Amino acid sequence: MTFLAQVRRRFARPPEEVRAAMAADPDERVLTWGVLARDAGWLAATSRGLRRVGTGHGNELLPWHEVGHARWAATTDGGGTFAVTPLTEVEPGVQARLPVVRHVLTDAGDLPAIVRRRVDQTIVTSRRVPLPGRGGLLLVARRVPGQAAREWTVVFDDDADRDDPVAREAARRKLAEALAADQPD
Repeated sequence: MTFLAQVRRRFARPPEEVRAAMAADPDERVLTWGVLARDAGWLAATSRGLRRVGTGHGNELLPWHEVGHARWAATTDGGGTFAVTPLTEVEPGVQARLPVVRHVLTDAGDLPAIVRRRVDQTIVTSRRVPLPGRGGLLLVARRVPGQAAREWTVVFDDDADRDDPVAREAARRKLAEALAADQPD
């Protein structure tokens, strides 16, 4: 992309369809957007999360604190592929990784940098903890919009460990320790 095209893109308004998708929430604003391949619409980074707008997938929003991982693989023409791993709460304090969703873009603009920054801003701290015998889990404290306290969650490396009583007990203990250490005296 030429320098002039980059300047134009930076000061351009989001496509009408992207602006219309957020009409219901006056507090949500578009930070940047990318053009999806095959005329499939747009992938927009907004103040609320990552929003996919266009044909065949409506107006889906993945809040920033529910993005487990977002990996960007650029191509030489200004596009590339985002591989996004959403998280879902399976029980209080426990999240699971959903299948990876791939977004192929022909024009990414500032989207990779903004997505990285927004996801990083939600994470207060994270640490990997080994489980007895095998595997491990990730303890994560995140900022969640509208909540004063940070939210601690556990994500098992292997979903099968959630059904193992020994692994579950170890996870409960590690989560309780993290919560206790996080409380002011």
